[in-house]
Amino acid sequence: MSRPEHGRGQGPAGPAPQTALEEAFREHWGRLLALLVAQFRRLDLAEDGLGEAFESAARHWPAEGVPVNPAAWLLTAARRRVLDRLRAEAVAARKEPLLVVDAQTRHDAAAVMADPGGLLADERLRLVFLCAHPSLAPESAAALSLRLVIGVPTSDIARLFLVPEPTMAARLTRTKRRLAATGAPFTVPPDGPARDARVGVVTSVAYLAFTAGYAPGTGPDVTRTALAGEAIRLTRVLREVLPGQPALDALLALMLLQHSRRDARVGPDGLPVLLPDQDRGRWRHDEIAEALGLLEPLARRPVDGVAGEYLLQALIAAEHAIAPTAADTQWHRIAARYAELEELTGSPVVRLNRAVAVAESEGPAAGLALLDGLEDHLPHSHRLPAVRAELLSRAGDRDGADAAYGAALELCGNDAERALLEARRNALDAMGAGPVESARDPQP
Repeated sequence: MSRPEHGRGQGPAGPAPQTALEEAFREHWGRLLALLVAQFRRLDLAEDGLGEAFESAARHWPAEGVPVNPAAWLLTAARRRVLDRLRAEAVAARKEPLLVVDAQTRHDAAAVMADPGGLLADERLRLVFLCAHPSLAPESAAALSLRLVIGVPTSDIARLFLVPEPTMAARLTRTKRRLAATGAPFTVPPDGPARDARVGVVTSVAYLAFTAGYAPGTGPDVTRTALAGEAIRLTRVLREVLPGQPALDALLALMLLQHSRRDARVGPDGLPVLLPDQDRGRWRHDEIAEALGLLEPLARRPVDGVAGEYLLQALIAAEHAIAPTAADTQWHRIAARYAELEELTGSPVVRLNRAVAVAESEGPAAGLALLDGLEDHLPHSHRLPAVRAELLSRAGDRDGADAAYGAALELCGNDAERALLEARRNALDAMGAGPVESARDPQP
């Protein structure tokens, strides 16, 4: 099979192949996948074909140079691989259910296939709404969106949902088959209640993608800011296409406030830097200003439901953003916001974050009291025993703190976080009034 053409002059003088490949993944994965789905109406083949195209690019671009139009190269390569699979399946007489794609969408996709240099504006939006189909459970919709729209690896999605990777892989496969079997339309739904309900799922999906960027996985990485940036970009696109949605406005403000700290979150030694210890001069104050501007009108009117949840989280993040120094943080206001959020959501993670804020404003004993009973709700979270260890240390219970650190280390799978926990455990005798470990940009 012949390979897609490369442009001339894209060898050593052109962009670095790895950089070009990473940029193509960020910019074009969702759009290219949507175009392939529109043409072939098979999620499984579209995803596999595009994945193989990126693998082929990783092999050929370093030797042959980056093509003039990387997106067109990848689209052509993926299309050829899908066609090869379809021919093979025809021989084996194997068929899968086809997605419902309307005539206009197929016409648009055909136009782009004929001229891969131009990409339509709303392919990714179609894909987002497909993944938020009402036939899917919210957790399945979120997992599928992370995989298809943003390209998060299955292993990372499994970690985010606290299940083994084979379990998540099987869940994703079942979800894609269910979408096809139920005749889910590959279109943007019209205005009305059905669209509003899907918007709620879409906002949850975008926030899950964002938290995946700041929820350390296994291995060395503390953060994956590129993934968080993708979630912000997705949210901006949604706000442009779906204006006037308080949930999207509040969500974007929340993301910007948390993302604005990215340059200060990790130290030169690769270890996470706790929020009170971060260099606030390295925060992105233009993003903070944009977020505060989004929050101002929202805070002046009643906002409920999922929009209310995002608004409360954003107001908590704003308290950190407006404090000139860590010592100026108004922890009593943050604790009050967390109490509102816990009443609204009943989330054990919110209770954990509230315990941190209460400990800062009222002392370690008050924070420890709020941790009682959380083990049954957060059995796999290393943050719960880590917070307990810090508060026990502050309260003078060194033996209890040592045991809690041991429990946290058993549950923690991230190398940098483990190093931080070990360092704080080793320094127990010298501690007693340090910042609570979970004061690292807590995310409900």
